[in-house]
Amino acid sequence: MHEASIDGVIRKIWIDRAGPYRDHLLRLDKESRRNRFGGAVSSEFIENYAELSRGLDCVMHGYFVDGTLRGVAELRPLGHEFAQEAEAAFSIEQPWQSHGVGSALLERTLLAARNRGIKLLHMACLANNQRMVDLAKKFDAELTFDFGSVVGEVEAAHPTPMSLWRELVADSHGFATAMLDVQSRMLKPA
Repeated sequence: MHEASIDGVIRKIWIDRAGPYRDHLLRLDKESRRNRFGGAVSSEFIENYAELSRGLDCVMHGYFVDGTLRGVAELRPLGHEFAQEAEAAFSIEQPWQSHGVGSALLERTLLAARNRGIKLLHMACLANNQRMVDLAKKFDAELTFDFGSVVGEVEAAHPTPMSLWRELVADSHGFATAMLDVQSRMLKPA
């Protein structure tokens, strides 16, 4: 498993993900925001998008530094309840880019896809988003270029007892970390 080369923890985002997710997206610099959404978007768009994410059937993993969300990977099934294809989207705040965070998030996303029966993971980005192109290549994605964008497709392996166990252990550790973060914030003097 890839580990980020800077201090932080990767875990699923469960409780009230709209607020921290919105704040993370609003902190993205202009280029990172454009790369995440495939074009310029307003702060109002981001606020609506984050609120919408609460109701969508997606799995989100976050990269947290000192309890603050600094990077996110989204896994969104395409189609019906038992979809075999999904889309992955990534956003990482500029100071944490190019430090292994994207690799660690993609690896966790591939594990989640595998354990949900997703066979094909699509990652779309702008053609000039070299970080995403390199990330997709690192995981042996099949790339196609089309009208200024790139689509990478990665095949996910079939779930195994070991892959299910890996996700369970990671989720348990992540949940414990999240509870400790909440407790430490509550105990900090105002």
